[in-house]
Amino acid sequence: MSSFLSKSWDSDLAYAWRTSGVAMAASITLLLLLIGALGATWVAPHNPFDLATINLIDALTPPVWMEGGNPLYLLGTDSQGRDLYSSLLYGMRVSLLIGLASVAIAMLIGIILGLVSGYVGGRLDAFIMRVADVQLSFPAILIALLIDGVVRAAVPSDLHANIAFPVLVGAIALAGWPQYARTVRGSTLVEKNREYVQAARVTGVSSVSILFQHVLPNVLGPVLVLATVHVATAIITEATLSFLGVGVPPTSPSLGTLIRVGNDFLFSGEWWITIFPGVALVLLVLSVNLLGDWLRDALNPRLN
Repeated sequence: MSSFLSKSWDSDLAYAWRTSGVAMAASITLLLLLIGALGATWVAPHNPFDLATINLIDALTPPVWMEGGNPLYLLGTDSQGRDLYSSLLYGMRVSLLIGLASVAIAMLIGIILGLVSGYVGGRLDAFIMRVADVQLSFPAILIALLIDGVVRAAVPSDLHANIAFPVLVGAIALAGWPQYARTVRGSTLVEKNREYVQAARVTGVSSVSILFQHVLPNVLGPVLVLATVHVATAIITEATLSFLGVGVPPTSPSLGTLIRVGNDFLFSGEWWITIFPGVALVLLVLSVNLLGDWLRDALNPRLN
C-alpha cells in the first residue's frame, strides 16, 4: 500500500498538481466544501429541517459580527429562524448530489451512444449524431426546463414534491449527454482502426467485448475531464432551475432554492440570506471548474 502511494505521489500527474498553485488551492477549497456538505449531519451546529429546534423569535438574526447578532448563529438566520450556516451545508449537499448523479447518468448514456455510434457507423451513427446536434442547438437550461415541465404536467400536483429530485436529475442528465456522445464517438472512430482492435476481430472477440474491454478504456481520458467540468455546469443548472421555482422543494432546499428565498429579502436589509448561499455556490463551481481546467491541461501536455 505504501509503495502504491509512493508511486502515485511521484507520478507525473501528482507532480503537475504539486507545482500548480491554482490546482492545489482549488483542491483544498473543494475538499473543505465536500467535507462540510457530505458531513453536514455532524459538522452543522443545527438541523435546519428539525422543526422542534427552530425558534421564530430568532428569525432574521444578522451574522454574529453585526449588531444584534447571536453567537449561536454564525451567519445569521433566515425568515423562519433557521441557522443559515447549517442550511448552507445541507443545501450544498443537495446541490452536489444532484450534480454528481446527473453527470453520472449523462456520462453513462453518452458513452454508450458514442461507442455504438462511432463503432457501428452508417445510418445509426448519422441518426444519433443528428439527434445530438439538434439538442445541442438549444441551451441546456431550456432542455431541462422542457423535460421538467412535461413531467410535472403528466404527474398529479400532490406528487411533485416526491418526484422533484429524480425529475431534476433526469432533466439535467438528458440535457447533457450529447457532449459525451460526441467526444466518445470521435475517439472511437480513431481507436476502432487501431491494430489491437483489428487483432481482436480476427481472433473472434465479439463487438460488445471489443467496445467495453478494448475501446472504452482508451477513450475515458477526455470523458473524465469533460465530466469534471460538467459537474460545475450541472450544479449551476440545478441552481438556476431552483431559483426559477422548478427545482427541489423548500423542505429540502439546495443552494439555488436558498438564493431564491433570500432574494425576497435582499433589498429589505437582510442581505445575508441570499449573499452567503451565492458565495458558497460561486466557491463550489469555481473550484470544480479550476480543477477541471488543470486536469485537462495536465492530461494533454500539448496544450501547455
